[in-house]
Amino acid sequence: MKAIAWTKYGAPEVLKVKDFEKPSPKSNEVLIKIHASTVTAGDCRLRAFNVPMGFWLPTRLVFGLIKPRVDIIGMEISGEVVSTGEEVTLFEKGDKVYGTSGMRLRANAQYISLPEKSSLVKAPTNTSNEQAVATIFGGLTAIHFLRDKANIQAGQKILINGASGAVGTASIQLAKYFGAEVTGVCSTSNIDLLKSLGAKKVIDYTKEKMIENNETYDVILDAVGNLSLSQCKTLLAKDGKVILINAGLLTNLLSMTRKQVICGVAGESKESLTFLRERIEAGDIVAVIDKVYPLTQTAEAHSYVDKGHKKGNVVIFVKHEKN
Repeated sequence: MKAIAWTKYGAPEVLKVKDFEKPSPKSNEVLIKIHASTVTAGDCRLRAFNVPMGFWLPTRLVFGLIKPRVDIIGMEISGEVVSTGEEVTLFEKGDKVYGTSGMRLRANAQYISLPEKSSLVKAPTNTSNEQAVATIFGGLTAIHFLRDKANIQAGQKILINGASGAVGTASIQLAKYFGAEVTGVCSTSNIDLLKSLGAKKVIDYTKEKMIENNETYDVILDAVGNLSLSQCKTLLAKDGKVILINAGLLTNLLSMTRKQVICGVAGESKESLTFLRERIEAGDIVAVIDKVYPLTQTAEAHSYVDKGHKKGNVVIFVKHEKN
């Protein structure tokens, strides 16, 4: 099978298209024929090893101290089950599935074998593979922080900084579903996109500053990491909460003593993926796709995401030769 290999950390050029043996599922695993994957900002940070301050050593210990421990990059997939281990009961051959491989990686490939109890569920029935996979990263992050951590409620006012990216576009839609009033922050070219997703107000950061509108918010979600805690304090309503997606170690430690500050790593679960699927099938959340690259151009996709201006998600289309 074709897959995207990496043998060292660095620029997008470290990613190479190589041939690998197709995996065989263990007794508790399912073999998935991948039709679509993604390149996220998280993938790019991992590839370049650009991790938040204080997390360098623990992250290296997980993913590889000197070089990557896993030889194929990528974390998200959409495809179909082609075979199952003898102990598998949750899936059967032919099931359309989507999910994340997490720290196992190996998603930028034609095939992957995953435990049936991993973050994998049946895919939405009303989307393409590309659309399904494009909802995972932002959707799971939004669910973890807004629903599970901030306990967002109807009528609350939420400010989303970096609202045009994968996390931002999903967060707008999820917050709207829960009945919150959303203000999104973006550049001029993305204003219409944010309004179409459900943002009631949009702040164009090229023309105005957030602190100049005299508004306060019950929840502030910073998806890009360029808001300081002091800035957030100015914008925060009484008993409000700040969600910092890309916080460093010091801020993470601070969040343990301040109930207002929420950060950390977004959780993944079958329940969250199922909830996301239900929202997609109900029309509450739609995929936002900026560009689609073939698997053979994954390095180019990384270069594009590295620029930091993508709208929503970048998808990898995985081609298979006809039998």
